[in-house]
Formats: sequence, C-alpha cells, structure tokens
Amino acid sequence: MRLQGKTALITAAGQGIGRASALAMAAEGAQVWATDVNEKLLETYAGVPNIHVTKLDVLDKTAIQKLINSMPALDILFNCAGFVHNGTILQATDEDWNFAFNLNVRAQFWMIQAALPKMLANGGGSIINMASVCGSLKGLPNRFAYGASKAAVVGLTKSVAADFVGQGIRCNAIAPGTVDTPSLGDRINSYADPVEARKNFVARQPMGRMAQAHEIAPIVVYLASNESVFATGQLFSVDGGMTI
Repeated sequence: MRLQGKTALITAAGQGIGRASALAMAAEGAQVWATDVNEKLLETYAGVPNIHVTKLDVLDKTAIQKLINSMPALDILFNCAGFVHNGTILQATDEDWNFAFNLNVRAQFWMIQAALPKMLANGGGSIINMASVCGSLKGLPNRFAYGASKAAVVGLTKSVAADFVGQGIRCNAIAPGTVDTPSLGDRINSYADPVEARKNFVARQPMGRMAQAHEIAPIVVYLASNESVFATGQLFSVDGGMTI
C-alpha cells in the first residue's frame, strides 16, 4: 500500500488516464477525490472503495477553492484535465488559443494555487501535471495550440518545483504518447475516415500500437508515492518510443 494514509485529488477522473489513475491510487490505499465536469462519468465509481466523487469545473476558480477548502487533507494533486485542438497556426483562432491555455494551463495554475496552502500546512505534497510528448519534447503536425499549451505546462511545473523545493513540495509532469482513451476515440470518429485516422495515430507510435490508460497510471502512482521522494521539477515521458 504505497499511498496508505494519503489523500489525493484528481481532475478529469471520469474516464481515460484520470480514471485509471484514480483506481490505481485507491488500490494503493489513498483516499481519492475523483472529480470531473461530467457528473455522469463519475457514476461508474459507485461502490469502489476509497473513492469520493464530486463534480468540478476546473475553469471555475471559486469552485476549485471551495472543494479544496472542504477536503480534510491534501497530499497529492493530479492535474489531468485537458483538451486537444487540431490545426496549424494558420488555422488556429483566438478562441482555440484561449481555450487551450485556459483548460490546459490556467486550470493547473488555479488548482495548484488553491492546493499549495493545504499541502504546506501538512508538511508537503506531490503535484503531478499532465503535459504531453507534444510540446517541449516534440513538435507534432496540426497540434499548434495544443503543443504550445503543453510546453507551457512544463514551464509551470518547473517554476512551482523551484519555488517550493525546500518546503516538502514536489511538482512533476508526465508526457504521454498517444493513448487510446474515449476522448481520442471521439476525435478519431470526427474524421471523414475514422478507420484511416486510427491507423495514422497508431503509425506514429514506434511500438506499433497506442498506449492504454492503465499503462500510464503506474508513473502517476510512482510520482505520488514516497518512492519518488527525490524527484521534482521533471518531465517523465511515457511515449512508447516517440522521442527515442
């Protein structure tokens, strides 16, 4: 039980990597607050031990603060919420740019800002941010707004880590490759030829397949646990060889 006695808060925990990580943390003994803007998705947790569900819109700063204030403790924060825009800089609109940075970056800023006082009062904590292989590690075609926002997540992560390294706070980020999640499935189905689109997503993975969400969760658990006590300010790539 690597997370016994710890309390975790996870955003976008209704499906995909967020859900897999919530289940993995709970299995390791953590009390997990699984949140999502879509309450319907949280119903799948009914009866799962150690998991408490609540609706949370990470674009609502007041709601974030209210939730964190209501929690008895907070040792782990996993900022998993995000959105992938398609297109080059010539296709990106101001609305695309603003939404990408609001959800992929500003929401993490607000979550961390609200969580830090409780973590500091408790003697420390682990913050894990969702970055991507797309951004500071690798440029991918048609991912302009997304790649820019995920590169910003890396800078945010390192800044928080540097400011609080001496106060028991660790802040790291993960950079997944292509993960076969429901949200990716929705994007694939929006293409004119979904079958061909899926083949193209698989083709960019050197292992010849996409990752499953449960294959990303172990690195999240590791960063949440005391096993990674000497790691902070780092970007952990779990990309199936995309950046070899």
